[in-house]
Amino acid sequence: MPSNKKQAVRPIKIRTTGDRAAFMAISYTVVTLLAIVCLVPFLMIVTGSFTAEEAIYRDGFRLIPKEWSLESYRLLLEGGVSLARAYQVTAVLTVVGTALSLLISSMTAYVLYRRDFPWRNKLSFFFYFTTLFSGGLVPWYILIAKYLNLRNNPLSMLIPGLVSVFNILIMRNFLKSIPDSLVESAKIDGANDFIIYLRIILPLSGPSLATVGLFIALNYWNEWYNAMLFMTKADYFPLQYYLYRTLNSMNFAAQAAAEAGVEVPIMPTQSFKLVMTVAATGPIIFLYPFVQRYFIKGITVGAVKG
Repeated sequence: MPSNKKQAVRPIKIRTTGDRAAFMAISYTVVTLLAIVCLVPFLMIVTGSFTAEEAIYRDGFRLIPKEWSLESYRLLLEGGVSLARAYQVTAVLTVVGTALSLLISSMTAYVLYRRDFPWRNKLSFFFYFTTLFSGGLVPWYILIAKYLNLRNNPLSMLIPGLVSVFNILIMRNFLKSIPDSLVESAKIDGANDFIIYLRIILPLSGPSLATVGLFIALNYWNEWYNAMLFMTKADYFPLQYYLYRTLNSMNFAAQAAAEAGVEVPIMPTQSFKLVMTVAATGPIIFLYPFVQRYFIKGITVGAVKG
């Protein structure tokens, strides 16, 4: 006679075998080596920025320089007010541009995400079509400079980067992971579309907002091309363009002195390039740890969803 009593299910203990331990050891070793390989070039940039120019020409770039020098940093800090102003322009441009671009991108993605929006597919095709064809540089320059009259105006650096189809598609695909029942229940409770967007969509879109926000912030922080096209006033130069002009001025002065046969001290052009890299990437490196936990989740969910 079979017994009606249920037999207690004993938990299965999984022991770590020798193969698994070896695999974990090899995996951690490989990851550690890859981390070191990725870290060494950055360390060379930092140490190279403290290397004397003569040592670079004589010994090349070394992880531990033979001759240390602060000449490149001295030349960078000689800018003083101009350097501080360039940092200020870039910081304001990055903060304002990232906030406005996130607002526009998230609202557009929310509209394209809503299944009850009748023109959703047509608008999606319209956005996608702009990634295949463009009017070219000349019509775009005429639009910004002549018709919008944005020469020597900070808006010429702000407006072109506000909308990115790539960011909109990432956010729309991420929103597909949010159940439609949340939106429907909010509608039943009497919430309008804007309240649903503010109270439900945005709080649940943290990983996507952090990921796209990092992309946008990097684009604005590295802005120099629009400044080169539309800016002639030094007060509006962003950091990247200011460093670019400073390096060009050093190269031009060294070339002019060589052509004139005038002996001048060696300009630290090579080490100054590394100083530019440190000055430009430092703040972004400090920003990345705050969004790292959202970055992987946001980019994977946005990429997997169809």
